[in-house]
Amino acid sequence: MFYSLRHPGAMAVTLAAAGILMVTMGIRQTFGLFISPINTTTGMSIATISFALAIGQFTWGLIQPIAGAVADRHGPRVVLIAALVIVAAGCAMTPFMGNGFGLIVSLGLLASIGSGAGSFSVLIGAAAQRLPLESRGTASGIINAGGSFGQFVFAPVLQKLIQSFGWMGAMWAMALTALAALPLIGKLVGADYKPRPHVDGEQKLGSAVAQAVKDRNYILLNLGFFTCGFHIAFLVTHLPGEVDLCGLPPSVASWSLAIIGLSNIFGSIYAGSCVARYRSKYILATMYGSRAVLIAWYLVMPRDPWVFYVFAAGLGFTWLATVPPTAAIVGKLFGTRYLATLFGLTLLSHQVGGFLGAWLGGLAITEFGDFTWMWYADMVLALLAALVNLPIKEARVVPPAAQGSTA
Repeated sequence: MFYSLRHPGAMAVTLAAAGILMVTMGIRQTFGLFISPINTTTGMSIATISFALAIGQFTWGLIQPIAGAVADRHGPRVVLIAALVIVAAGCAMTPFMGNGFGLIVSLGLLASIGSGAGSFSVLIGAAAQRLPLESRGTASGIINAGGSFGQFVFAPVLQKLIQSFGWMGAMWAMALTALAALPLIGKLVGADYKPRPHVDGEQKLGSAVAQAVKDRNYILLNLGFFTCGFHIAFLVTHLPGEVDLCGLPPSVASWSLAIIGLSNIFGSIYAGSCVARYRSKYILATMYGSRAVLIAWYLVMPRDPWVFYVFAAGLGFTWLATVPPTAAIVGKLFGTRYLATLFGLTLLSHQVGGFLGAWLGGLAITEFGDFTWMWYADMVLALLAALVNLPIKEARVVPPAAQGSTA
């Protein structure tokens, strides 16, 4: 499976991108652990905190195409440096925010802008520019797995830091971790990297975006990814609250988030390998459909710790494993020249769903006292996401041996 990364420097580039994503995703995917301690310490309502995190979900998506466009035009180095510094600043400022507006600024804007600019679109786009075609599917799976590994590591560590030093100390620890990732940028970009200049007659960025937003296949892909964002944001924000409603200790929530991350390491790598063998639309339809089945299973099971762990393992396998096949379809439809921008727009649709998942979850617990209706909505949306991917017109996957025989 890793044979495609045999080219000189391919593994180093891939692991550097995975390391950066481990930090940025590890930070943003564990913000839900801070809802209860912030609520207790500051008196801010759960709905207010959830709204700030929902703003963060949308902001994280909104910055993706912007950061991608800057990286496509000027190179990813400056974007990634700014990303890590900004996410560190957002985390460091959060303990000084005592109201909803302050939390929106620190977590909803700064931390989310930083983690978004240092996320999938820029990292996968930067790696794709330095890797041959046959390496990109496996590389995107490994890069994606880096984000999942970050969630696996950060969730239990941060829970322990919160218990030992308080949530403020845990926030400052995240800020330092973001700054510690800065040296990885040089490994990813390379000392001699220069932005690719525009060639006369080559399609311009604005034209590429206009073409994409009119493409039926691209629209269907974005609709499916919207549901993915709704699902992930709802769970990562409100799973600790669901665990608390069941009368279980906070450690069940942190370990469930960690299991999601661990399971997705394997799911992401497997998804990356499947991209080279199967049409990505079928991979996505299978993933989304499996989520609906797992939610239905969870709803009929007793609320025991092992149920949460099994549920987390099942969902984790597809958690962010949707990224490699989604990026692959974008690349097939429009090429890699503006992949960071066009995949960034797809991630924006993901985070519009993420905004609704985080915000509506907070409203649900405030109005109804539980998340029952959110689970039903999540299940229906997962089924719809599976269906909308099937009509996408995607070229057949041609094995490398077949490509060589027809050359």
